Amino acid sequence: MKIHELREMPTEEMRRELRETTRAIFNLRFQRETEKLEKPAELRRAKKHVARILTLLRERGEVGPAAPAAADQPAEEGKAP
Repeated sequence: MKIHELREMPTEEMRRELRETTRAIFNLRFQRETEKLEKPAELRRAKKHVARILTLLRERGEVGPAAPAAADQPAEEGKAP
């Protein structure tokens, strides 16, 4: 699915697509581990699809921004690292 097609989707339909794709990734991982995955590129393609959907949901404000890394957060005073 192209990015412009995703942009035209309503948010609820996009969330449904996200759930379906994450389930597909789960199944593809099992196929990979049991050596029954015929097209390894499918797993990479599904992961990129999830990333596109999450990016669009963040743009719409439906999903919060990614959490910053622990190293980027200032240490609280009085607490040992």
